[in-house]
Amino acid sequence: MTTLSDVAKEANVSKMTVSRVINHPEQVTPELRAMVEKAMEDLNYRPNSIAQA
Repeated sequence: MTTLSDVAKEANVSKMTVSRVINHPEQVTPELRAMVEKAMEDLNYRPNSIAQA
């Protein structure tokens, strides 16, 4: 299972940035959002609904 840390490492950003892209995308530049979303797609990342609760 892919973790938020894996996505951060793949996109070369912090875990906080990945979290911000997921939860508050309006606070992130379109270029950075695209880079993180590509890493999420490449790694087949899906947020854990249990962890979000």
